[in-house]
Amino acid sequence: MGESQNQPFQLSFNASLRVDFQGSRVTSDGGLILIRELDERLGFGELIEQYLTDSRAKNARLPFADLLRQSVYSRLAGYEDVNDAERLSHDATFRLVGSEKIWDRGAALTSRLQTFETEMLAEEENFAGLARLNRALIGRAEAMDSGDRAVLDLGSTEIPVCGEQEQSAYNGHFESTCYHPLLLFNREGDCLAAKLRPGNVHSAEGWEDVLLPEIERQQQMGKEVVFRADAAFAKPEVYEALEARGVKYAIRIPANDSLERDIAELLPRPLGRPSQKPLVEYKGFLYQAASWKTARRVVAKVEHHPGELFPRVGFIATNLTLPSPAVVRFYNKLGTAEQWIKEGKQAVKMTRLSCHRFRSNEVRLWLSVIAYNLGNLWRRLAFPRRIGNWSLTSLQQRLVKTGGRLVRHARYYWLLLAEGHLSRRLFGSMLRMIAALPLPDG
Repeated sequence: MGESQNQPFQLSFNASLRVDFQGSRVTSDGGLILIRELDERLGFGELIEQYLTDSRAKNARLPFADLLRQSVYSRLAGYEDVNDAERLSHDATFRLVGSEKIWDRGAALTSRLQTFETEMLAEEENFAGLARLNRALIGRAEAMDSGDRAVLDLGSTEIPVCGEQEQSAYNGHFESTCYHPLLLFNREGDCLAAKLRPGNVHSAEGWEDVLLPEIERQQQMGKEVVFRADAAFAKPEVYEALEARGVKYAIRIPANDSLERDIAELLPRPLGRPSQKPLVEYKGFLYQAASWKTARRVVAKVEHHPGELFPRVGFIATNLTLPSPAVVRFYNKLGTAEQWIKEGKQAVKMTRLSCHRFRSNEVRLWLSVIAYNLGNLWRRLAFPRRIGNWSLTSLQQRLVKTGGRLVRHARYYWLLLAEGHLSRRLFGSMLRMIAALPLPDG
């Protein structure tokens, strides 16, 4: 192989092939340009100015909004650590998604981005501002679809850690040392709120801080609120808070002897030849646990499966007036929220909480949540129907990961994208959908 400074490489296996390196002129994340267009349409930059404060001198080299976009967009592209900034700082796309001020000089290096995330955003005012910024961003999308019903799904998850991070702890249920955050979603898959918690807290710990403000916000917009959660939230104080606010709910409750006595007639296997299909039966009844102040409706689902000796039994506490099968179908859609949590952990690296300080890890969780929401808003506001069910991981691998080359002419920059999953036709279709979105108020 021949090699000299600034000359292409010649390969021995094929004398007609040359290899050269374009440096900052090439990118592997060209699809981020479309998300940047959506972020502009939704007024993301104005929200940054409204909810976050730049405490640096006015002549700071890198604009505050550029730093935040770099943190968020790197997660959207699947880069899980600020160490990646060393390479990405001169990547063509990561320069272009920022202001023109950095198009030639480059984005932030690792040390600058690390300081931004763990110090500037960790300041009390900015930390609180991240939650408000995230909610306001979703509010821009909600203003385009003024439905009269809001469905809220609350769940917890495990984020394993290594080392001695503050407030990480061993959780016997997950059998790992971890953090144990709460995440609240709407039925469109937007993450409305998040709360990072120590690893050893109960799954429902702090539910009121996450859920109640959102219920109040939705009701102020005149919406009926319906809530779903798994058995970890089957607590008297949860029922009472929801009922006091006129919120409908469907919450799974653990089985016990008293509940099973109420459905005793459904538990024996039916007589006769076993069915080759599951036999499913439902029953609704009033039930009052010892810790409840009043009786509540419970819906039971009993499934007899071929080859299984015992039935599968589930109970749901609810104040919905739907028929029992419809209550179960409504509750089962909670599984979609579990899929959204998995997408957030896999696609935008919610699990990458490697800082020692708890507050720094809280900031990093919020940056991942904002990245997740930008990706989800892209999916639901600017995707043609035929790809509208793609997961965030597919979106990332098929669209974000689009190669391109940046060419500068006298008057324009040209970003020349490779045509693969992100074709010229698909790019144009999404660009038109984004342009058709209404501009935010104000």
